[in-house]
Amino acid sequence: MKKTMMKSILATTMLFSVVLGNGAITSAAAVTPTATTKPAATSAPIMRDNLFKFGLKKEVDLPVTITAGGLSYTLEKLMVYDVKSKDAQALIKKYGYREQVFKQATKYMVWTKITIENKSQNLIQLTSKSPDSKWIINSNGSNLAGSMPKLKADEINSKEALWNWKLQPGQKLSTYQMYVSTEDITNLKILIYYNGGFDEKIIVKRQGE
Repeated sequence: MKKTMMKSILATTMLFSVVLGNGAITSAAAVTPTATTKPAATSAPIMRDNLFKFGLKKEVDLPVTITAGGLSYTLEKLMVYDVKSKDAQALIKKYGYREQVFKQATKYMVWTKITIENKSQNLIQLTSKSPDSKWIINSNGSNLAGSMPKLKADEINSKEALWNWKLQPGQKLSTYQMYVSTEDITNLKILIYYNGGFDEKIIVKRQGE
């Protein structure tokens, strides 16, 4: 009899402990604050040009693509630097660019990022075998002159500082080019001439147009 009573008391005690434990857990869960999902961080927009620093209003935003004769040229970025600035001098030193191309002193170095693609069925190149420029950046009615990167001039298809290049059919290349300007830039457009084709895009209009 005593054994039966002890078992009954023990079972009741265990049941009460379980219920009490569950109640504690339930209560703890009830007061735990619900985790909130933080909004995903938005990445800063890519700075593709600094033309606003010169008071220039763009007609189109970069990147801009023009094509002719199976050759595609995309201007991805364009940065205008005072020739004596840290940015310009760092690039001149790193790649051996010529600071002065004309007799007149250079005022600005124009650093561009580009992508070119051969959509034709033939080899397209700019080498001693085909030295004519295929695309042009025009400012103030004159074509900006390219500055040769002496330290990369012998490299074909440099991805850092382009000079000589060759594109097989279907080949694409993303790289950088430097130009020089002897005067303030007030308007800007890009043009492409190749294989009888022509295309252009105005980036900044002439004043009054």
